[in-house]
Amino acid sequence: MSSSFSRQFDVLVVGAGAAGLYTSLCLPTHFRVGLITKDELLTSASEWAQGGIAAPMAADDSPELHIEDTLRAGAGLCDRQAVTLMVQQAPDCIRDLLAMGVLFDRHGADLAMTLEAAHSRRRVLHAADTTGRAVVSILAEQVLQRPNIHVMSQSFALDLWLTETGDRCLGVVAMVEGQLCRLAAGAVVLATGGGGQVFAQTTNPALSTGDGVAMAWRGGAVLRDLEFVQFHPTALTKPGAPRFLVSEAVRGEGAHLVDNEGRRFAFDYHPEGELAPRDVVSRAIFSYLQSHHPDPAHGHVWLDLRPIPPETIQRRFPNIVQVCRQWGVDVFQAPVPVAPAAHYWMGGVMTDLHSQTSIAGLYAVGETSSTGVHGANRLASNSLLECLVFGAQLRHVALPENWPAAIAPNIPNDPSIPNTQELESSPSLPPSSAIANWESQKLAIQTIRQNLPPLVWQAAGICREQQSLERAIAQIQEWRLQFSDLPLSQFLSHCPAHLDAPVSLAKAGLAPTQIRDWGETRNLLDVAYLLVKSAAFRTESRGGHYRSDYPHTENTNWQAHTLIRSERWWKMPIKL
Repeated sequence: MSSSFSRQFDVLVVGAGAAGLYTSLCLPTHFRVGLITKDELLTSASEWAQGGIAAPMAADDSPELHIEDTLRAGAGLCDRQAVTLMVQQAPDCIRDLLAMGVLFDRHGADLAMTLEAAHSRRRVLHAADTTGRAVVSILAEQVLQRPNIHVMSQSFALDLWLTETGDRCLGVVAMVEGQLCRLAAGAVVLATGGGGQVFAQTTNPALSTGDGVAMAWRGGAVLRDLEFVQFHPTALTKPGAPRFLVSEAVRGEGAHLVDNEGRRFAFDYHPEGELAPRDVVSRAIFSYLQSHHPDPAHGHVWLDLRPIPPETIQRRFPNIVQVCRQWGVDVFQAPVPVAPAAHYWMGGVMTDLHSQTSIAGLYAVGETSSTGVHGANRLASNSLLECLVFGAQLRHVALPENWPAAIAPNIPNDPSIPNTQELESSPSLPPSSAIANWESQKLAIQTIRQNLPPLVWQAAGICREQQSLERAIAQIQEWRLQFSDLPLSQFLSHCPAHLDAPVSLAKAGLAPTQIRDWGETRNLLDVAYLLVKSAAFRTESRGGHYRSDYPHTENTNWQAHTLIRSERWWKMPIKL
């Protein structure tokens, strides 16, 4: 990006994982598209995805079977219309990826399909065990070749920019190239991924801090089903190692989940054993460790790949082989130590079949959204498919009538960053108190960031109960108050209203890392509050939400979505 860049786009896409990249590519080519990413391209959670993309393309499969499998996994909360749309458009999206150059594995001339948990057919396309990387790398290459797409790397969106009445999104407030500024857009698409970093144990990358969900909530959008989190059953559990996801495709190919004696204990909890739905397998491991391990929080069971032919392991799972070897485990000779970790957030910003949120001009796609396809529990490998299908709906996005003149009074006159003289006289420069005692403020932010994930993991992890949830809510509220009282919070929380001209961070004595650390911590506090309070609100167990004090599914009262807007929580019966 040049030092003088446009602050006006037809569409702004926030996030550069599979959902954000594919959405950008699907938008009309005559639109000027701005793509905001916190890091560089290829650092999203999509890039970590191992399993694959589900699509009913095999001869013995059908859309009806895929739809039924998805509805069954969703535990009564899927939106059938959304599921049908996703499944019916799956083949077209796969063909689009093939045309772009994505190299899925094949058996001869045919696309190779594998079986994953809760699928009734082999329908999961894959590129070895790095499908996400294969897809995202091709999408990123395509984006960089499009002259109408303007990538803003190392940038950070802080908040939505809304009309005074809050009924339309005009753009975002963002940090771009060392400047705090408002970026105007006819439409904004939130594609920031999930919020796994709110948990102490997660397979998500460090950038998964729930930014889009938090921004949408602060802007007044309706959120849905935030209590439903999928805990992946098999994350590598070694001291010092990241919670590397060992894909359930490994179990689909024949790996066994065993205890210290080599017994397949998962059959004690479900007749399908290690091929039961993810939430069932995660709870099976949790329950087993609770009753058999002296330190359940740090215990593990074993995933034994040796029942799979060695040549299949090497061909299908080379990345898993390599990472395990890096941490001292030879999968050909010994089982892998594994335990559950937070993996996928089924809830998010509520959207319709066009990916539109409750705020005009604001859209959401991918894990940030709640489209209705996952219900209470995501079916394996439907998430990458959801990114593609609902990103593709933005092909038909409509900009405001008479755009951009329709919102011209809200857009600063000068479309470029002001010169030095303008910045020096800008009324938006923060008071010195905002950055005074920075070391003290930094310590406060770091302390919250360090203590929040263990609290959420203990209270709203795999098993939840009312007293722990209430204590966690009280503690999170206390931290939110402490955070809001920080001088930097006082400035940054109110600066959107005064950003008629951009602010130079350097001249304000601020660094981009300070803004990102502050922004991510604020977002984590907000999503922690929303998630834990939603878990307390739903007094039943269903899918990825398990309450030890309400262990049964209660269809009479709870076959309904949890909706949130601002500080209001309510139930909405599903469309049967």
